[in-house]
Amino acid sequence: MSQVATDSHVRAAVSPLIHAAAFQSSGESTGQSTGQSAIDGESEIIAAARARGVEQQLAYAGSVTPAEAWELFSRGEARLIDVRSAEEVKFVGRVEGAQHVAWMSGISLSRNPRFAKELEAKAGKGEVILLLCRSGKRSAAAAEAATKAGFRSVFNVLEGFEGDIDEKQRRGAFNGWRFAGLPWSQD
Repeated sequence: MSQVATDSHVRAAVSPLIHAAAFQSSGESTGQSTGQSAIDGESEIIAAARARGVEQQLAYAGSVTPAEAWELFSRGEARLIDVRSAEEVKFVGRVEGAQHVAWMSGISLSRNPRFAKELEAKAGKGEVILLLCRSGKRSAAAAEAATKAGFRSVFNVLEGFEGDIDEKQRRGAFNGWRFAGLPWSQD
């Protein structure tokens, strides 16, 4: 099943439950969603991301699309941490306001042994944290390590900043943060 189909399936399954819970807890008779779930006060996006994590048996809280990540970050509901190397952030581009904690660094992309400590200096272990890398693979590994280090709500940003490689071995042609037209800048 494709990621798009999986995401649609998860949203279709989770959304009615969230809407029902919000309706029951609020006592409203309009049936309109407020965008917040009644489950732990989390937004629908976070609830769907957690459901995705359970469905995919992830070793961390879950995963969000770039658009979902931007919505959470721009509303102040999550911290966005870019885990790419400093060189990638400088020369490829960055999301304004995102913080940087390299998961790997240098030409050989050696794992940062201080990753968990540096992450904790930027975000609390109980905060909602969104990790962004080039394609969503390093950030998934970083999310797993952060979870093992005691961070409770770490989410991987699917597709990453540049997206997956296409048939011509290029990135940015069909998915990723930049392809989605989300805000970013470059030095």
